[in-house]
Amino acid sequence: MTMKVAGGQAEDGIVIGNTYDKYGTKNPIARWLMNGFDGALSALVAKIAPESIHEVGCGEGYWVCRWLEQGIDARGTDFSTQVIGMARANARVRGLDEARYEVRSIYDVTPERDSARLIVCCEVMEHLEEPERALRALQGIVTDDLVISVPREPLWRALNMARGKYLSDFGNTPGHLQHWSKRGITKLLARYFDIVEVRSPLPWTMIHCRRRQQT
Repeated sequence: MTMKVAGGQAEDGIVIGNTYDKYGTKNPIARWLMNGFDGALSALVAKIAPESIHEVGCGEGYWVCRWLEQGIDARGTDFSTQVIGMARANARVRGLDEARYEVRSIYDVTPERDSARLIVCCEVMEHLEEPERALRALQGIVTDDLVISVPREPLWRALNMARGKYLSDFGNTPGHLQHWSKRGITKLLARYFDIVEVRSPLPWTMIHCRRRQQT
């Protein structure tokens, strides 16, 4: 589906949303990569089979729209007023409930208003100045399952450089403040959640976690 995207805009000095419509791209390599990401996330959601999903850092709302169309009780939040406006517009043109999107930072989520059977947080952690503070906030709203994805480093930057992008910054995508290998992000998440499964859709790391059981 065609999406209204941020296209590299910034809010409060932070790059928001997607720089281009990566799900609607006609570039064959980009489509192949995005199909891998789509397949990995869709497979995890199907396995978990949640009745409700909250996507924290939903950007322009692509996945929330997808899940709503599948009959899942889905909603999304993002810190950016601009990008939530785009998400609502994308929902509106599809006849979906634009009120499913709210402006809220990952740091400000609370159990009372933000808990869901599945929390999804994809392509968010690498943008954060305080990732562990964000994980502590997520701990509060994860009642069952959590799926997190981040770019897999240093592969991500190497692929950017191979296509001639961001050479002056050694391939680092604008707005990426954190850089994790598969082992590094798994080790970090294991401090806060039980790790269920780690997937590697090129060039990302995607991890299915569960709320840590108290012993």
